[in-house]
Amino acid sequence: MPHEQYRQRLSSGHRWALILAGGEGSRLQSLTTTPSGIAIPKQFCSFGCEASLLHDALRRAQTVTTAAHTCAVVSEHHRLWWQAMDLHIPSNNIIRQPFNRGTAIGILLPLLQILHRDPEAGLLVLPSDHFVCDEAVLGESLKEAMDQIRHRPEQIVMLGISPEEADPELGYIVSDCEGAQELRSVSEFVEKPTAALAHALIARGGVWNSFIFAVHGKTLLRAFEQRCPELVAQLWEITSAPGLLAHPADLAGLYERAPTLDFSRDILQHSPELLRVLTVPPCGWSDLGTPRRVSEALNRFPPRRARSRNAGHAAFLDLTQHRSVRYAG
Repeated sequence: MPHEQYRQRLSSGHRWALILAGGEGSRLQSLTTTPSGIAIPKQFCSFGCEASLLHDALRRAQTVTTAAHTCAVVSEHHRLWWQAMDLHIPSNNIIRQPFNRGTAIGILLPLLQILHRDPEAGLLVLPSDHFVCDEAVLGESLKEAMDQIRHRPEQIVMLGISPEEADPELGYIVSDCEGAQELRSVSEFVEKPTAALAHALIARGGVWNSFIFAVHGKTLLRAFEQRCPELVAQLWEITSAPGLLAHPADLAGLYERAPTLDFSRDILQHSPELLRVLTVPPCGWSDLGTPRRVSEALNRFPPRRARSRNAGHAAFLDLTQHRSVRYAG
């Protein structure tokens, strides 16, 4: 399709958001495990208010699209939590994995379902377990990323967060481009470097990897087809069957056979020519990935104790109330 035709279509209702909500949050289980020994995935928890982190991500998605075009991929064994929440999206937009098989298939399954419904879809992909202090700043970058793929449908535009410290617990996106152009090519990903290496990466212009990205659905599908064509073909056959996912046993069987794949390592890193990074100005972002990062976020950005207007927003647990989280305020 000519780029001009795609730009017209994407701007007239082909914008979608995909919320990734199937993870286990294992690094944070010391904070999210109840006295009875039940570990609650952190996307169903909150950071100092009633609304869950998943609801925060769903609201974030509304920056670029509507609830009707917002999907969330969840894991079936988390049903206790997501089924009790009013997510304010259509029920067929809640895409259920039999279980978690890594971030790659966690993106591929909903991607195929969205393309089945809208072959010209452009996607904003968002994790469901992040805290953002200044949502307006991030929101402008989300809109910019979607605008960029409207003009450049062959690219994957990743959002890098302006680093506020050399944090060895985060992933970094590095570009070898000089200057401060709006979009930069990506030369490498570095996961959890040493503190010294993190300082060196930042000096080279490295940014934190937020795992937020915008992409034309067909572009992302081609990247998957290059790396795991058999998996794509098998999953496409299931998701395109009449009565979408009418055969859950087939999907469960495919998940049983499928390898665990990491989206960054197994897909993105093999398509560097597609990747561009857009740097988000400082916005008070945290992945809340470890107890230390929860404590730091709490001390830097004391939560607004806003009450939810809807009981369906209520989180199952407040991360800031755990006895091991230190608050200096």
